[in-house]
Amino acid sequence: MNVPYEDIAKLLLDLKEGVALTGAGVSAESGIDTFRSKDGLWKKYDPSVYASIEVFRKDPSKYWTIRGDFIRNYDEYHPNPGHFALAELENLGLVRSVITQNIDGLHTKAGSRKVIEIHGSLRETYCLKCEKEFIAPNIPEGLPPYCECGGVLKPNTVLFGEPLPPDALDGAYREAQECNVMLVIGTSAVVQPAASLPLIAKERKSTIIEINIEKTFPFADCCIQEKSGVALPKIVGAVKRLQ
Repeated sequence: MNVPYEDIAKLLLDLKEGVALTGAGVSAESGIDTFRSKDGLWKKYDPSVYASIEVFRKDPSKYWTIRGDFIRNYDEYHPNPGHFALAELENLGLVRSVITQNIDGLHTKAGSRKVIEIHGSLRETYCLKCEKEFIAPNIPEGLPPYCECGGVLKPNTVLFGEPLPPDALDGAYREAQECNVMLVIGTSAVVQPAASLPLIAKERKSTIIEINIEKTFPFADCCIQEKSGVALPKIVGAVKRLQ
Protein backbone atom coordinates (compact mmCIF):
# COMPACT_ATOMS: atom_id res chain seq x y z
CA MET A 1 0.00 0.00 0.00
CA ASN A 2 1.50 3.29 -1.12
CA VAL A 3 0.67 5.72 1.70
CA PRO A 4 1.42 9.40 0.96
CA TYR A 5 3.32 10.05 4.20
CA GLU A 6 5.24 12.93 2.64
CA ASP A 7 1.97 14.60 1.60
CA ILE A 8 0.54 14.21 5.10
CA ALA A 9 3.72 15.61 6.62
CA LYS A 10 3.59 18.61 4.28
CA LEU A 11 -0.04 19.15 5.19
CA LEU A 12 0.79 19.20 8.90
CA LEU A 13 3.71 21.55 8.34
CA ASP A 14 1.59 23.91 6.23
CA LEU A 15 -1.56 23.97 8.37
CA LYS A 16 -0.26 23.28 11.87
CA GLU A 17 -2.88 23.59 14.65
CA GLY A 18 -3.42 19.83 14.53
CA VAL A 19 -5.49 17.89 17.06
CA ALA A 20 -5.50 14.13 17.60
CA LEU A 21 -8.57 12.12 18.61
CA THR A 22 -7.60 8.67 19.85
CA GLY A 23 -9.48 5.51 20.75
CA ALA A 24 -8.85 2.00 21.98
CA GLY A 25 -6.95 0.95 18.87
CA VAL A 26 -3.99 3.06 19.95
CA SER A 27 -3.68 1.33 23.33
CA ALA A 28 -4.34 -2.14 21.93
CA GLU A 29 -0.76 -2.06 20.65
CA SER A 30 0.36 -1.72 24.29
CA GLY A 31 -1.46 -4.93 25.21
CA ILE A 32 -4.58 -3.31 26.65
CA ASP A 33 -7.83 -5.03 25.74
CA THR A 34 -10.45 -3.03 23.91
CA PHE A 35 -14.05 -2.76 25.06
CA ARG A 36 -16.13 -3.00 21.91
CA SER A 37 -14.20 -5.20 19.51
CA LYS A 38 -15.38 -8.73 18.74
CA ASP A 39 -13.24 -10.02 21.62
CA GLY A 40 -13.65 -6.91 23.77
CA LEU A 41 -14.52 -6.68 27.43
CA TRP A 42 -18.18 -5.86 26.83
CA LYS A 43 -18.62 -9.09 24.86
CA LYS A 44 -17.78 -10.98 28.06
CA TYR A 45 -19.44 -8.73 30.62
CA ASP A 46 -22.62 -6.70 30.49
CA PRO A 47 -21.51 -3.08 31.03
CA SER A 48 -24.90 -2.15 32.48
CA VAL A 49 -24.15 -4.60 35.31
CA TYR A 50 -20.38 -4.34 35.72
CA ALA A 51 -19.70 -0.73 34.79
CA SER A 52 -22.71 1.41 35.67
CA ILE A 53 -22.70 3.96 38.47
CA GLU A 54 -26.09 2.72 39.69
CA VAL A 55 -24.80 -0.82 40.26
CA PHE A 56 -21.46 0.46 41.55
CA ARG A 57 -23.15 2.33 44.38
CA LYS A 58 -25.06 -0.82 45.35
CA ASP A 59 -22.32 -3.41 44.80
CA PRO A 60 -18.88 -1.98 43.89
CA SER A 61 -17.37 -5.47 43.84
CA LYS A 62 -19.00 -6.05 40.44
CA TYR A 63 -16.71 -3.45 38.87
CA TRP A 64 -13.61 -4.31 40.87
CA THR A 65 -13.79 -8.05 40.10
CA ILE A 66 -13.45 -7.40 36.35
CA ARG A 67 -10.99 -4.50 36.64
CA GLY A 68 -8.11 -6.96 36.35
CA ASP A 69 -9.43 -8.21 33.01
CA PHE A 70 -8.75 -4.74 31.65
CA ILE A 71 -5.82 -3.38 33.63
CA ARG A 72 -4.62 -5.28 36.69
CA ASN A 73 -1.51 -3.27 37.45
CA TYR A 74 -1.40 0.22 35.99
CA ASP A 75 2.40 0.41 35.97
CA GLU A 76 2.79 -2.77 33.89
CA TYR A 77 1.53 -1.02 30.75
CA HIS A 78 3.72 1.23 28.66
CA PRO A 79 3.28 3.61 25.72
CA ASN A 80 3.93 2.22 22.26
CA PRO A 81 5.52 3.97 19.24
CA GLY A 82 2.18 5.57 18.33
CA HIS A 83 1.94 7.31 21.72
CA PHE A 84 5.53 8.53 21.49
CA ALA A 85 5.05 9.77 17.93
CA LEU A 86 2.09 11.92 18.97
CA ALA A 87 4.15 13.41 21.79
CA GLU A 88 6.89 14.17 19.26
CA LEU A 89 4.42 15.84 16.89
CA GLU A 90 3.43 18.06 19.82
CA ASN A 91 7.08 18.90 20.45
CA LEU A 92 7.42 19.79 16.77
CA GLY A 93 4.51 22.23 17.12
CA LEU A 94 2.20 20.32 14.77
CA VAL A 95 -0.24 18.72 17.23
CA ARG A 96 -1.57 21.09 19.86
CA SER A 97 -3.56 18.54 21.88
CA VAL A 98 -4.65 14.93 22.18
CA ILE A 99 -8.30 14.20 22.88
CA THR A 100 -8.59 10.62 24.05
CA GLN A 101 -11.39 8.22 24.89
CA ASN A 102 -8.83 5.97 26.58
CA ILE A 103 -8.56 5.79 30.36
CA ASP A 104 -5.10 4.23 30.62
CA GLY A 105 -3.04 7.43 30.82
CA LEU A 106 -0.51 6.25 28.25
CA HIS A 107 -0.48 9.52 26.31
CA THR A 108 0.67 11.30 29.45
CA LYS A 109 3.24 8.58 30.13
CA ALA A 110 4.57 9.06 26.60
CA GLY A 111 5.15 12.78 27.18
CA SER A 112 2.12 14.46 25.61
CA ARG A 113 1.51 17.59 27.65
CA LYS A 114 -2.01 18.63 26.64
CA VAL A 115 -4.18 15.53 26.96
CA ILE A 116 -7.95 15.83 27.27
CA GLU A 117 -9.26 12.61 28.83
CA ILE A 118 -12.97 12.78 28.16
CA HIS A 119 -13.67 9.49 29.95
CA GLY A 120 -11.33 10.12 32.88
CA SER A 121 -8.26 8.14 33.89
CA LEU A 122 -7.38 5.04 35.89
CA ARG A 123 -4.41 6.92 37.37
CA GLU A 124 -6.67 8.38 40.03
CA THR A 125 -9.05 6.64 42.42
CA TYR A 126 -11.02 8.47 45.07
CA CYS A 127 -13.09 7.70 48.14
CA LEU A 128 -16.82 8.14 47.71
CA LYS A 129 -17.11 9.01 51.42
CA CYS A 130 -14.28 11.45 52.24
CA GLU A 131 -13.15 12.17 48.63
CA LYS A 132 -9.49 11.45 49.39
CA GLU A 133 -7.63 10.75 46.16
CA PHE A 134 -5.23 7.89 45.55
CA ILE A 135 -2.79 7.96 42.64
CA ALA A 136 -1.74 4.70 40.99
CA PRO A 137 0.04 2.54 41.96
CA ASN A 138 -0.68 3.59 45.57
CA ILE A 139 -4.20 2.18 45.65
CA PRO A 140 -5.24 0.05 48.65
CA GLU A 141 -5.58 -3.69 48.02
CA GLY A 142 -8.88 -5.50 48.17
CA LEU A 143 -12.01 -6.13 46.12
CA PRO A 144 -13.37 -3.57 46.40
CA PRO A 145 -10.59 -1.42 47.91
CA TYR A 146 -11.55 0.79 50.85
CA CYS A 147 -10.20 4.05 52.20
CA GLU A 148 -9.01 4.21 55.82
CA CYS A 149 -12.21 6.14 56.57
CA GLY A 150 -14.27 3.11 55.54
CA GLY A 151 -15.51 4.51 52.24
CA VAL A 152 -15.28 2.49 49.05
CA LEU A 153 -12.90 3.68 46.33
CA LYS A 154 -14.13 4.53 42.84
CA PRO A 155 -11.92 4.97 39.78
CA ASN A 156 -11.82 8.47 38.36
CA THR A 157 -13.35 7.19 35.14
CA VAL A 158 -16.80 7.72 33.68
CA LEU A 159 -19.10 4.78 34.37
CA PHE A 160 -22.31 4.22 32.46
CA GLY A 161 -24.95 6.61 33.76
CA GLU A 162 -22.43 9.29 34.74
CA PRO A 163 -21.94 12.59 32.93
CA LEU A 164 -18.63 13.31 31.25
CA PRO A 165 -16.29 15.75 33.04
CA PRO A 166 -17.57 19.17 31.88
CA ASP A 167 -14.12 20.75 31.66
CA ALA A 168 -12.82 17.92 29.49
CA LEU A 169 -15.90 17.97 27.28
CA ASP A 170 -15.75 21.74 26.80
CA GLY A 171 -12.05 21.48 25.99
CA ALA A 172 -12.63 18.73 23.43
CA TYR A 173 -15.33 20.72 21.65
CA ARG A 174 -13.13 23.81 21.62
CA GLU A 175 -10.19 21.92 20.15
CA ALA A 176 -12.40 20.39 17.44
CA GLN A 177 -13.74 23.82 16.52
CA GLU A 178 -10.34 25.49 16.34
CA CYS A 179 -8.09 22.89 14.71
CA ASN A 180 -6.94 22.96 11.09
CA VAL A 181 -6.20 19.23 10.97
CA MET A 182 -7.71 16.38 12.98
CA LEU A 183 -5.94 13.03 13.20
CA VAL A 184 -8.59 10.43 14.04
CA ILE A 185 -6.67 7.44 15.33
CA GLY A 186 -7.72 3.95 16.37
CA THR A 187 -11.38 4.64 16.98
CA SER A 188 -14.55 3.28 15.43
CA ALA A 189 -16.39 6.47 16.43
CA VAL A 190 -19.35 4.66 17.93
CA VAL A 191 -19.46 6.33 21.33
CA GLN A 192 -20.78 9.86 21.67
CA PRO A 193 -19.80 12.59 22.13
CA ALA A 194 -16.36 11.63 20.78
CA ALA A 195 -17.95 10.44 17.54
CA SER A 196 -19.22 13.97 16.85
CA LEU A 197 -15.83 15.67 17.17
CA PRO A 198 -14.56 14.88 13.64
CA LEU A 199 -17.89 16.12 12.28
CA ILE A 200 -17.49 19.39 14.16
CA ALA A 201 -13.95 19.76 12.81
CA LYS A 202 -15.09 18.96 9.28
CA GLU A 203 -17.86 21.55 9.46
CA ARG A 204 -15.15 24.09 10.34
CA LYS A 205 -13.30 23.11 7.12
CA SER A 206 -10.61 21.14 8.92
CA THR A 207 -8.76 18.35 7.13
CA ILE A 208 -9.55 14.91 8.56
CA ILE A 209 -6.88 12.22 8.46
CA GLU A 210 -7.98 8.79 9.68
CA ILE A 211 -5.46 6.22 10.91
CA ASN A 212 -7.15 2.91 11.60
CA ILE A 213 -7.04 -0.70 10.47
CA GLU A 214 -10.57 -0.32 9.14
CA LYS A 215 -11.94 2.79 7.47
CA THR A 216 -14.81 4.19 9.55
CA PHE A 217 -15.08 7.84 8.51
CA PRO A 218 -16.48 8.18 4.97
CA PHE A 219 -15.81 11.92 5.00
CA ALA A 220 -12.11 11.63 5.90
CA ASP A 221 -9.82 13.42 3.45
CA CYS A 222 -7.27 10.63 3.82
CA CYS A 223 -7.37 7.19 5.42
CA ILE A 224 -4.25 5.25 6.39
CA GLN A 225 -5.34 1.67 7.00
CA GLU A 226 -2.43 0.83 9.24
CA LYS A 227 -1.72 0.45 12.94
CA SER A 228 -1.00 3.76 14.61
CA GLY A 229 2.27 2.42 16.01
CA VAL A 230 3.44 1.99 12.42
CA ALA A 231 1.85 4.98 10.69
CA LEU A 232 2.54 7.75 13.19
CA PRO A 233 6.32 7.21 13.43
CA LYS A 234 6.43 7.26 9.62
CA ILE A 235 4.61 10.60 9.63
CA VAL A 236 7.13 11.95 12.15
CA GLY A 237 9.98 10.72 9.96
CA ALA A 238 8.49 12.39 6.89
CA VAL A 239 8.05 15.66 8.82
CA LYS A 240 11.71 15.66 9.84
CA ARG A 241 12.83 15.01 6.29
CA LEU A 242 10.87 18.03 5.05
CA GLN A 243 11.93 20.45 7.76
